[in-house]
Amino acid sequence: MKRAIILAVALLTMTGVAHAGWWWDNYAPDNVDVKLTSTNLPIVWIEVDGNYIDTEERITARMKIIHNGNGRLNYADTIAHPGQTVDYKGYVALRYRGNSSFSMSAKKPYSFRPLDKPLEDGGSKQKVNILGMGKDNNWALLAPYADKSMIRDLLAFEVSRPWMEYTPEGRFCELFLDGIYYGVYIMCEVVSDGKNRLNLPDPGIEGEEMSGGYIMEVDRDDEITYTSKYHPVSSSGYVYQNRYIHFQYKFPDYEDLTPDQIRYITIQIDKMEKLLWNYNVGQPRNFLNYLDETNFIDYQIAMELGHNVDGYRLSGKFFKRRDSEDPRFKMVVWDMNIAYGNAAYYQGSRTDNWIYATNSILNSEGDPQLVPFWWYKLNNDPTYVDGFKKRWALYRRTNLREDRIMATIDSLANVLTVKGAEERNSQAWPRWGEYVWPNYYIATSFDDEINYLKRWLTDRITWIDSQLEFDPTAIERGDVDIDGIVNINDVTALIDYLLYGPSSSIIDTEAADCDDSGRPDIGDVTILIDYLLSGHW
Repeated sequence: MKRAIILAVALLTMTGVAHAGWWWDNYAPDNVDVKLTSTNLPIVWIEVDGNYIDTEERITARMKIIHNGNGRLNYADTIAHPGQTVDYKGYVALRYRGNSSFSMSAKKPYSFRPLDKPLEDGGSKQKVNILGMGKDNNWALLAPYADKSMIRDLLAFEVSRPWMEYTPEGRFCELFLDGIYYGVYIMCEVVSDGKNRLNLPDPGIEGEEMSGGYIMEVDRDDEITYTSKYHPVSSSGYVYQNRYIHFQYKFPDYEDLTPDQIRYITIQIDKMEKLLWNYNVGQPRNFLNYLDETNFIDYQIAMELGHNVDGYRLSGKFFKRRDSEDPRFKMVVWDMNIAYGNAAYYQGSRTDNWIYATNSILNSEGDPQLVPFWWYKLNNDPTYVDGFKKRWALYRRTNLREDRIMATIDSLANVLTVKGAEERNSQAWPRWGEYVWPNYYIATSFDDEINYLKRWLTDRITWIDSQLEFDPTAIERGDVDIDGIVNINDVTALIDYLLYGPSSSIIDTEAADCDDSGRPDIGDVTILIDYLLSGHW
């Protein structure tokens, strides 16, 4: 039992009241004597001088980050190792963050904003480039705890990054708080408006400027929300009249929005929902004026690949730019730490069902937060489903190839093990062989957890392949862009790939290797053009 709990009981006995300071150690790890000499990960020091860190009000803290660059070690003893690279040193406004990641986790996550001086002296937010992720004033330190692999969030970000307009960046680091080693954390961007994030302007007060930008979130009603006029539905179309969908205001903050801006963004949501709710197959798909279909498909692929039990219904972040730039709502991948077979509740460990269609499971277990009806309507539209199948095939031929996903997992795991970061974290938080909410699989070691994750993903991918009629062994020679046909677009995609690299064009490199040389090259362009002109290989 943690010493803080023992102190709380003693304090309650002596005074008859539970003083707010009973958690005086700021939720220190079980083992506070873990030593760190050197590490391949950035080292983050936070000093609060024993002051309690709150969940609501930010306090002034001092932060220092040592990062000597990729491939170089970072040393905790800065006196014995002078001249190390200080990535950031200064004041921050600090608080705890998260819902279940805070309340159900012994290892607490943080939110912080860099400051020019202490809050007590009138400090204001400063935009800072942290660990190469670009200047911003809004940062998170995610605390992988329920996810014993510690890689699920970053895995989701990495596999979805090539598809999405914006996906957060994150970096593993090791954290000290008031001199105590707290373990492995993820220094992470927050989904926000900044130039290096979504790059949204502040919405204006009239006309075109009022149309963007905004960030909203499908989530609980534990803060001021806009409640949808439309209820969730079951996979058979039954309407849950006693369940509601709530949208939280994320940018601008609710208190910074004018009444006209609130009216505008809620009307836009209502217009999109009304068109989608009333849509029937065969009618004009006018709801596409308000949602980006490709983005929604890509978001669904991320949620379903991970079988995220909180997907769609919690932390469902979406944004809107100004109409002149793009009037449609778009989703952002976030909060995947209990995905990929990690959750025992709501049948989260299953690999053989669709998360978007689990409202009957959620409702039967009394959860008021159900999946919005959007996903039921979209997945009952043959045109959307056809697009879903094509996008799945595209990604399965590229960054969702099993060998590439497994390589990504191995790479992330190696970062944590190569210089002992995972071992130190496990010393601070010894949990192997023990249940931690909401674990389905109780791993006995880090390797065991990683192997479980790989097995689970293999089964999940196989099931989705079967549902979307994708054969991973079938290669359509010349179908470079994986759209099901061989045409001039494949030539263009291959030329872009050869000129500008993989970032310019997602292609099936095996299908593009028309001359079987082992890799795409200019000879394949010639063969492909000859095929289009002659009709035979």
